[in-house]
Amino acid sequence: YAPYVYYGKNNEIEGIDVELAKEVCRRIGRKFVFKEIKWDEKDSYLESGDVDCLWGSFSMNGREDDYMWTEPYNVSRQVVVVRTDSGITKLSELEGKRVAVQSSTKPEEIFLNRSNSNVPSVDKVFSFVGIDEIFAALSRGYVDACSGHEEALRYHMKNLAESYRVLDEPIAVSRIGVAFAKNGDSELVSQVSNALVEMKNDGTVDSILKKYTTTPVTESE
Repeated sequence: YAPYVYYGKNNEIEGIDVELAKEVCRRIGRKFVFKEIKWDEKDSYLESGDVDCLWGSFSMNGREDDYMWTEPYNVSRQVVVVRTDSGITKLSELEGKRVAVQSSTKPEEIFLNRSNSNVPSVDKVFSFVGIDEIFAALSRGYVDACSGHEEALRYHMKNLAESYRVLDEPIAVSRIGVAFAKNGDSELVSQVSNALVEMKNDGTVDSILKKYTTTPVTESE
């Protein structure tokens, strides 16, 4: 899920969240171990103790009571992307259209549940596992638009031959944090959260974010 988490050169895991997690672990004296999971089954991994936390561009909004959270370390716009030859220029024009999203994400929830009054009723919502699949569906005309984290969509668009554009209106502005099981280790949550706050204050978080994205967002948007 570039630029947050993805396999780079030599098939090594890298990205915003990987760099942040490694630095947090260094500061709190923990060993960083990356474990790839099926995101749809994330809660079972967390509750069983197979992973200590969920750290992968995870939106806190609407899930505040589902987990123990760190302080948010980033804010991300959830946006809609269309092809440049599309006549869709604003959210209201998605009425009756087909939209592709990634499963278990905030855009999926918004389009299925109409939790944002600015998002109209669409004809169909298609949920895919990977971001490459939602762009493939858009490229081939199976859907009229796709939706997700702005940074992830823009990062993916850079490597595509087709031309796309992002609608100006976001469907949500989400706080991004690290999630732990509600009955988990509260001391560990506190350590990770304090380290992230320290890293925000000393500029480490901004330095890492700027390596991957040039679109800073504030929650007021």
